[in-house]
Amino acid sequence: MNKPLPEPVVDSTIADVQGSPDNRNLTIDKVGVKDVRHPVIVKDRSGWEQHTVANFNMFVELPHNFKGTHMSRFIEILNQHERETTVQSFRAMLHEMIEHLDAHKGHIEMSFPFFLQKKAPVTGVESLLDYQVTLTGQVSQSTVITEIRIVVPVTSLCPCSKEISNYGAHNQRSHVTVSVRSSAFIWIEELIETVEAQASCELYGLLKRPDEKYVTEKAYDNPKFVEDLVRDIAGQLNQDQRINGYTVEAENFESIHNHSAYAQIHCERQD
Repeated sequence: MNKPLPEPVVDSTIADVQGSPDNRNLTIDKVGVKDVRHPVIVKDRSGWEQHTVANFNMFVELPHNFKGTHMSRFIEILNQHERETTVQSFRAMLHEMIEHLDAHKGHIEMSFPFFLQKKAPVTGVESLLDYQVTLTGQVSQSTVITEIRIVVPVTSLCPCSKEISNYGAHNQRSHVTVSVRSSAFIWIEELIETVEAQASCELYGLLKRPDEKYVTEKAYDNPKFVEDLVRDIAGQLNQDQRINGYTVEAENFESIHNHSAYAQIHCERQD
């Protein structure tokens, strides 16, 4: 008969090297862990909970008099939020991190794919389309600043090509990146819809021939330069009083050039 294994004993005399003093008198702005993958739950506007996997970067400020931070505590925080990390709990995680690591400042980035069920414009066939979302949060003492960044793929059609050609016009898939800092909660879907409404046409995961005809003709009737994209989207964001600041970027992956076209608008509102 096998004897039971003895219970492991924690040796309280093991040295805490990270907590030892440092005499170089240099504060480290950010120290922590990068590229940690962890399951998260994101609730969408319909009330459905999306179970996905996020990539985390977690940092704190390290005072000049400490040799190192306790890296394992970052992972402990994520594990304590196992299966319950949501957009709504993001701010709480920031406070928990600086408290757990005895820091004054902290920074968390959480990137994950977000899926929308979309209906094709004519046939109504349904399919999923993914968007890359990043939540960024910074906390200093009790002040928390959060930002949501979304990459929205769209179609853009060149106004110049349409104007100078006897027939046809070149179009391309474009990535619009919107980063928003807000004073109130904003649904991810709201920002996606704002971007897609200003594009030559939005994208779909699945299209039948009648749908393909529709989106091709819609883009042709709604040409947009990369400059038009960022200006039209910024104009819509300016009307939303919840938004304190934003950055809109558009990159067109040109179909007739071996380079991309790019434009950006940045805005910080005054109180």
